[in-house]
Amino acid sequence: MSKIRCGWATSDPLYARYHDEEWGVPVHDDRRLFEFLILEGAQAGLSWITILRKRAAYEKAFSGFDARKIARYDARKVARLMENEGIVRNRLKIESTVTNARAFLAVQKEFGSFDAYIWGFVGGSPRVNRRRSLRDVPASTPESDAMSRDLKKRGFRFVGSTICYAFMQACGLVDDHVKGCFRAKA
Repeated sequence: MSKIRCGWATSDPLYARYHDEEWGVPVHDDRRLFEFLILEGAQAGLSWITILRKRAAYEKAFSGFDARKIARYDARKVARLMENEGIVRNRLKIESTVTNARAFLAVQKEFGSFDAYIWGFVGGSPRVNRRRSLRDVPASTPESDAMSRDLKKRGFRFVGSTICYAFMQACGLVDDHVKGCFRAKA
């Protein structure tokens, strides 16, 4: 008998693995949080499966998602990244990764960790929703709106409310596994 998953995770083995092992699992590691922030921003206007397929190339191209290294990228490095066929070659998205690395480091300095800052938007523990179907899952929430506003105020880019909500789902700040999914806790 096969596992019953959220409907979006049934069309591709990569989706299924991501759903089964990562999506909705609380993340408290700053490097991992930064990775998802970058990947979710890169996904804007594209399908998530496109980004999942490029994830390894992103990790290699962007110094293992090391924010300190990325914050030092210059125009020559951005130009080289524009030639990298393994990533989304959108100059604004590439440049925003550098900008976001700098803003990320500033948040770490202010709050002690990005984790301490970002989890504050959900009061420190995951919001568990048990929606009946994918149609019931919102594209944004008041929490993602607040996160988006604050990130933008701090200089982050590609952090609209919908991107922030997807980030919250990816990093387990929100658990949106639908009823019937084997990952949904009662």
